Order: sequence, then C-alpha cells, then structure tokens
Amino acid sequence: QVQLVESGGGLVQAGGSLRLSCVASGRTFSTVVMAWFRQAPGKEREFVSGITYSGSASHYAAFTEGRFTISRDNAKNTAYLQMNSLKPEDTAVYYCAARDSRAVLTTVSDYNYWGRGTQVTVSS
Repeated sequence: QVQLVESGGGLVQAGGSLRLSCVASGRTFSTVVMAWFRQAPGKEREFVSGITYSGSASHYAAFTEGRFTISRDNAKNTAYLQMNSLKPEDTAVYYCAARDSRAVLTTVSDYNYWGRGTQVTVSS
C-alpha cells in the first residue's frame, strides 16, 4: 500500500507559479511511477505529468506546453510539480497518483494509489 498526501495548492493570479508536493508513505517509494492528474469542475480527471521510478524519464500532457516540470526526491519520498505561467484554465483539483510499475501511463485506471487532491485556482 502507498499513501499519498498532496500540498502546495492555492490561489494565484494568471502568470504566477505554484509548486505542488506529494509525500508518499507505506512502501518503497523509489519503485513506483508517480504522476499528477487534475480535474476541473464538470470535467473528467486528466493526466498532467508522470515520472519514472528513477526520475530519468518524464512525460507531459500537451497542454502543459513547457510550463510544468515534474520531479521527485526518492530520499524524501516526495514528488513535485512546478507550475509556471499559470492560466485560468489550469484551475482544478490536482491529484497525485502512483502505480506499481516502471512505465508512465496516462489513464486514470492505470494508477493504483491516489491522494485526496489539492485545489489550484488561477484568477484572471
């Protein structure tokens, strides 16, 4: 079992930045793929970014457009999502997810473990 707790969300003006954190506990963090998803009101949950267990490879949704950076620190059991140049359309609840494999996949059903989410609101 893996427990995930997100933090770092908040209210920011368009063009601003936020750094989300996801702390994992319960098992060896370095053996799981970590990812971020988001869900806006009335929309389905969507993939944002994922990173392999070694941190050597990452994958991003097209809408991140080079504005977001995912990283992880296995010594701290923590994954991060640095979000720059935020837009109002980035407003959503952001979820941390983990899966027991070495491949970064992009669908909700591929992930075994989920955090409760952190709200990100970008004002125009």
